Amino acid sequence: MENVTPRQLEILRFIRGFRERYGYSPTMQEIGDHLSLTKVTVFEHVAALERKRALSRGAKHKARSLRVNPDFEFPEDSESHLPLVGRIAAGVPIEAIEDRETLDLQEVFNAPGHKFVLQVTGDSMIDEQIRDGDYVVCQRRNTARNGETVVALLEDGEATLKTFYKEKSRIRLQPANPAYKPIYARRVDIQGVVIGVIRRM
Repeated sequence: MENVTPRQLEILRFIRGFRERYGYSPTMQEIGDHLSLTKVTVFEHVAALERKRALSRGAKHKARSLRVNPDFEFPEDSESHLPLVGRIAAGVPIEAIEDRETLDLQEVFNAPGHKFVLQVTGDSMIDEQIRDGDYVVCQRRNTARNGETVVALLEDGEATLKTFYKEKSRIRLQPANPAYKPIYARRVDIQGVVIGVIRRM
């Protein structure tokens, strides 16, 4: 399948979103109105997308018959985009909230296995060079070794980012900031292990 232009990608996204919302396709006029394009320009882009096999339609010139080819892969659906599933406390634990965003890490991070990204809030891991606002890349695992930085789900349902240590009769979640005290627990659910940090300057 040939590459599509940024404008053509906008058209494909609009058609897909419109169909998901209403159950049928937009007209050429609706596409033009949404993207501030003339109807003639929309027809030209649609014809190009049909040639590139990214778009198809039913009977020729039939209204509301445009469909995105199921084989077409949107950039945000590719494996190079990791799910940004929420924010994680590096201070006092907070409730883990799932958002529907993605973060493309193909050029800055590459590792096997299932991964996800969390944005850090708080400064309890600052001595590990994990700061408020950073993104931590995590490998999804339910076990951890002593000394690994983990995403831990506590018994009360709150999640926190700390260094994991298994002691004789308890688990210690150790902050990397002397201003914070360790969290002790009999049991925690490991959601993942930090394997990278990304910082926006």
